[in-house]
Amino acid sequence: MTQSVVIQVGQCGNQVGCRFWDLALREHAHVNKRGIYDEALSSFFRNVDPRRSDGGGGAPGSRITALKARAVLIDMEEGVLSQVLCGPLQQLFSSTQLISNSYGSGNNWAVGHHTYGSVYREQIVDQIRRAAEHCDCLQCFFLIHSMGGGTGSGLGTCVLKLLEDEFPDVCRMVTAVYPSAEDDVITSPYNSVLAMRELTEHAHCVLPVENQSLMDIISKIQLMTHSSKSGSMVKKDCTIISGKGGVSQSEKPFDGMNNIVANLLLNITSSSRFEGSLNVDLSEIAMNLVPFPRLHYLVSSLTPLYTLADVSVPTRRLDQMFSDAFSKEHQLMTSDPRRVVYLACALMLRGNVQVSDLRRNIQRLRPTLSFVPWNQEGWKTGVCSVPPVGHTHSLLALANNTCVRASFTELRERFTRLYRKKAHLHHYVCTEGMEVSGFSEALHSLSDLIEQYDTLTSPSETLTHNAPRLSIAT
Repeated sequence: MTQSVVIQVGQCGNQVGCRFWDLALREHAHVNKRGIYDEALSSFFRNVDPRRSDGGGGAPGSRITALKARAVLIDMEEGVLSQVLCGPLQQLFSSTQLISNSYGSGNNWAVGHHTYGSVYREQIVDQIRRAAEHCDCLQCFFLIHSMGGGTGSGLGTCVLKLLEDEFPDVCRMVTAVYPSAEDDVITSPYNSVLAMRELTEHAHCVLPVENQSLMDIISKIQLMTHSSKSGSMVKKDCTIISGKGGVSQSEKPFDGMNNIVANLLLNITSSSRFEGSLNVDLSEIAMNLVPFPRLHYLVSSLTPLYTLADVSVPTRRLDQMFSDAFSKEHQLMTSDPRRVVYLACALMLRGNVQVSDLRRNIQRLRPTLSFVPWNQEGWKTGVCSVPPVGHTHSLLALANNTCVRASFTELRERFTRLYRKKAHLHHYVCTEGMEVSGFSEALHSLSDLIEQYDTLTSPSETLTHNAPRLSIAT
């Protein structure tokens, strides 16, 4: 059995991460009612015997003594991590797994990346190595952070580079939460574009999630909650709206949005945690969905939306679930993948779904989707037998689609509006290690990424003179 390590950076990263641990424990408890430490648990948890000073524990097959998450939690403010140590998940983490400061990064990528990256480098590497040493077969690092603030974007991407340096052969999968255009952090376009250069260069896969899409999904579920229509059965206290987030017992404003991202992680890791007739190895996602190394941004969608909440609804038609996965309303980015070109697509099912149903729906949808001409069969499929708790089935779709260029172009425009006026630039360049040239280099990197997606948007162009610009992933 392979294992993975989760690294949570910044306030958003730690809130999402802790919600993931909360929901993952819920799933395992539902399946593993005898309290046995099995291979499913070993993928993301260690079984630690508190009587042993070396931190060792029982092997799969033994009784659970004390579960510890395979995680490193980092934040340059103490608030969220203090809540973790005092909250319902406190037993999952030892204090050595938490790295914090009390000053924060001031919404400044340079402070997070250069200042704290330098100060905490050895401590971060040491804790990641410790987590890796407890793995029999380390498969993947999951990095969770936001893009708009200073710690998540700056220190988060610094950690990504450390992972590449220390563990170059281990898959690096990033979940990055992008700010909306109305974000209250005025420097968020700077932070996001500076961070994107690092994500493009050093990640194997990036799952971009936009705050605007999360808010739209929350609104849809709230409408279902308060709908008077017959058959609307979303509970008014569903976790997507009033979850506790796995950090504290009190409800926080962003818990519902964090829950959606946690469910994304829950679904993408389900094949690593449970048995299935067609399980997907996490490293296979990058292998099958990333034909060019820089174009590794995967648009995700979850369906049905009901799986994001505690609901009681009749089983929806399976075909409708597949159709929804490709609709604009179910994407975790504000984009419409049907209007542009797919490089590849993965369908990851959970529950009692037959492979024949999966193949039938692919054949049904294929004529409605535009794939690049050299990868018309670019489908990756997976089936995990364990559905989300309380539901019969769910579907996660991961699409390498050129639709991301629209979001990246809009981000570039917001960055350019600030940079043209040199607004707030002095806060960055006064940080040791940060040069003004870093801004132009980050902008050039993003523009080059957008141009590569532009090249592929028109399928005929991929076979012409523009093709040599793209290097094939190895």
